[in-house]
Amino acid sequence: MRQASSHPHEIVFDPSGRFALVPDLGLDRVFVLGFDAATGKLSEASVMQGRSTSGPRHLAFHPTRPVVWVLNELDSTVTTCQWDGERGALKPVQVITTLPTSYTGETTAAELAVSPSGGFVYASNRGSDDICCYAVDQGNGMLNAMEWVPTQSKGPRFIGLTPSGRLLYAANEVGDTVVTYRVDAASGRLTPTGQVVQTATPVTIVFTGG
Repeated sequence: MRQASSHPHEIVFDPSGRFALVPDLGLDRVFVLGFDAATGKLSEASVMQGRSTSGPRHLAFHPTRPVVWVLNELDSTVTTCQWDGERGALKPVQVITTLPTSYTGETTAAELAVSPSGGFVYASNRGSDDICCYAVDQGNGMLNAMEWVPTQSKGPRFIGLTPSGRLLYAANEVGDTVVTYRVDAASGRLTPTGQVVQTATPVTIVFTGG
């Protein structure tokens, strides 16, 4: 039923502020809209068609390069795209799973996080209940999975890096916990700090510093 009609899931502005990108889970598309800062009006610039039943949920830009990663909720994949900042257009160049090969159960991808350096990308899985850690090829932005780190509970709907990139938090919506990980700046790997906050149904976190 989630793909019976349009289901836009997020709005993200590109670094220039000239375009707004909208992943639509229901239509398997990412819409790119031109944004007029003077009037606030939006106009269609381009559309990227995803794979059938992939369910684009969230997306994130590389901090310095023309690369966008699209997290696909329903088939648990990430699509790497080249970004044309002049035309406002995405070109997919890679689709990679968020899941370990040993996992065979039901699961959906939930959230995407990019390190401040652009060297690493993280994706959370609800079902396998883990975080996939990717290394980024700085030449083309393509991803290579390094490891899967358990979130120590169920349903990690949100993961997020602190502005410094030193810590990553996983909000386990079903398990009612927020778990903290230390991020190795050189390797991108995650290590639990031991800090676990008990809280009811956490779904997102907003950082104000650190």
